[in-house]
Amino acid sequence: MHRYFPERIDLLRALGTDVLEKVAAATERARIEESPAPAALERLCQELFELGSALTLVFDESLVATWKWEGWEEETAADRALARLIDRGRTEGDFDDGLDTDWIVQVLWSLLYVAWQRTRDGGTKHEALTLCLRTLRKAISS
Repeated sequence: MHRYFPERIDLLRALGTDVLEKVAAATERARIEESPAPAALERLCQELFELGSALTLVFDESLVATWKWEGWEEETAADRALARLIDRGRTEGDFDDGLDTDWIVQVLWSLLYVAWQRTRDGGTKHEALTLCLRTLRKAISS
């Protein structure tokens, strides 16, 4: 591995880039511009849930403290697509208009983290994802 990543930071940068690419691909697979916003958001949540092992590694506190990953501080196309989806959900009356976009984004990522933790603690993936989607639905519905 040292041959490909001579320094630890090189490995971390490659990891960060890979995860951003996976999030972008998951966003595309979810087809979030199609169908009503609640269904589209659930599809995205399902796609992102599948990235749990990579994303929990990225969110590990020992890595976060030292990361200087290119692209992580910048808004990505996937971030903008999610924001548009949430705005559409509020405009169409599906999402609570008292919850701003950033709040809903943070709720989504927080619930995904809790779902990933549930699987690490012995829960099934099906159970964790079902609870995540149910909680998300109830938390942001108008």
